[in-house]
Amino acid sequence: MTPTATLQEPSSQTAAQRQAVSAQALATADAKPTPSNVNVVDSRAFRQALGHFPTGVAIVTTRCPDGRAVGLTINSFTSLSLEPPLVMWSLVNHSPSLDIFQNCSHFAINVISQEQVPVALGFANSQVKDKFSLVSHVDGEEGVPLLDDCVATFVCENYRQHEGGDHTLFIGRVVRHTTLTEHEPAVFHRGRFANLTTPSGDR
Repeated sequence: MTPTATLQEPSSQTAAQRQAVSAQALATADAKPTPSNVNVVDSRAFRQALGHFPTGVAIVTTRCPDGRAVGLTINSFTSLSLEPPLVMWSLVNHSPSLDIFQNCSHFAINVISQEQVPVALGFANSQVKDKFSLVSHVDGEEGVPLLDDCVATFVCENYRQHEGGDHTLFIGRVVRHTTLTEHEPAVFHRGRFANLTTPSGDR
């Protein structure tokens, strides 16, 4: 037979000590746990810290079912996968264009050049009504507007969508892409546009 072990209270522990331990246990049981959704990071400081990471700038375009062209400026664009070819970008959930992009079949990521910064500012301005008058463009095979003279363009199938806090993540499956090396890409850093200087031999 296997002997069983019995835990015994040390005889040296006094009644006062046992009472103190019991009081501590009760206090721990009564303590309220910290909710997991409490934001312990200051949102403004967090946003400023993220701004130290330089990004490119793109204009995402698509068309509504009624044929109206829609576009907005983002700097959340990133590559995701080579096989299959996937890219990703995000849109804040209170955007008036959210429903349009959630329900479109395709969209295009137009990576802008330094010369196109005024165009990006226009697409980011809700007061500009006819944004597509700011730049020449053509429709691709899927009917999505493609902006001229961008350093790169990715035409994407609206592949997946995921919730991401106060944003929606859009994953696009790239069906075709083009590049233009004659211009430098626009760069966004610490809340403003910056210039990227590339030696001519590195192009």
